[in-house]
Amino acid sequence: GRPQFVLWLDAHPDMNTLTSSLSGHLHGTPMAYALGLESFEGIFPPVPAPLDPANICMMGLRSVDEAEHRFIAELGIDVYDMRRIDELGVVKPMEAFLRRVAQSNGLLHVSFDVDFLDPEIAPAVGTTVPGGATFREAHLIMEMIHDSGLASSLDLTELNPFLDIRGKTATLMCDLTASLLGRKVLDRRTRGL
Repeated sequence: GRPQFVLWLDAHPDMNTLTSSLSGHLHGTPMAYALGLESFEGIFPPVPAPLDPANICMMGLRSVDEAEHRFIAELGIDVYDMRRIDELGVVKPMEAFLRRVAQSNGLLHVSFDVDFLDPEIAPAVGTTVPGGATFREAHLIMEMIHDSGLASSLDLTELNPFLDIRGKTATLMCDLTASLLGRKVLDRRTRGL
């Protein structure tokens, strides 16, 4: 009986339908499916409770197909691409979104795609897009989510260990998860090389 909210941390909105996708890759369609957009009928099971577009906040976008632009505009999804993050930082958008979740007594799912991060700090992804979130921006987001007490679920996606460099990306994703679960900056140890 509580509304579902989603914080989508990704370079891509993944809002292509099966008919709008230029690549045909299914990894570009999960948000469209979760929203109950057309084209999945008879191929995938129906979504019993499609997401409400008003309850989604996308942060870090920087690679968006033409059809996805159209769907975002038509549905009125709240988007903070990297330009807006450069202009506003992450605190104001996060505070506004977390306030909406709290005021609605909502459940918050955090979807964290590795390519949300800049590939300089997280190389282990096959869909790299330069100009992603920094180490501190990502940790601050996770720390704010923890402090809010609103997160009910988390998914970490698109980590490709074959593309990692000495476990750099995997370690960072573990550290970010620890921040979401409550580890503080003062709890961090200095690592050797």
